[in-house]
Amino acid sequence: MNVNDVIIRPIISEKSMQDAVLGKFTFQVAKGAHKGMIKRTIEDKFKVNVIGISTNIVKGKKTRTGTRRIETLKSAWKKAVVKLKVGQKIALFDVGGGSTSSK
Repeated sequence: MNVNDVIIRPIISEKSMQDAVLGKFTFQVAKGAHKGMIKRTIEDKFKVNVIGISTNIVKGKKTRTGTRRIETLKSAWKKAVVKLKVGQKIALFDVGGGSTSSK
């Protein structure tokens, strides 16, 4: 497996953004990728130190589409939560944040 094919995309959700504050970053990875390969790829691509990785397979969901409401199955995918050394961040998960004022 090519190193560039290991990380598919970052997962940006409310939970993953809360975890990013704690130093945990979530990615969708290739199903055939193992923890050592994921660690090496994250360290090379983002220039950070990985302390730990937890992975799990997310089960595919059933969806209904079309006028006849035919049921289709979305494929399963692999998720990796990467914990970094204290004080390190990945720029993809930075939120422009600051204070927002309501008018």
